Amino acid sequence: MLVNPPEEWNEQDKHKTSNNIDVPNSLKTLLLAIATRELSVREMMENMGLKAQANFLATYLTPAINKGLVRMCYPDNPRHPRQKYLLSAKGLAWLNGASGGN
Repeated sequence: MLVNPPEEWNEQDKHKTSNNIDVPNSLKTLLLAIATRELSVREMMENMGLKAQANFLATYLTPAINKGLVRMCYPDNPRHPRQKYLLSAKGLAWLNGASGGN
């Protein structure tokens, strides 16, 4: 449920729930692995049981960032030594809908 959505949202968007967020199956695993934590690439890969970093970045992380589901803690410096990732507002909305938190 949206609480005090911005006025510029049109009526259709006001009634949109997190269940309407289109998330491919491949990205659902990543969103569930991150949940409400801040994780490094290595931590996400360990949680998902993956070993190949190039495949992880191409298949999971980059598409999730491009869809606005995941964001960087240091967006101005993608190669920051302590870079971590967390769910964006859109990713959290999907997570809340997936876990029945609507």
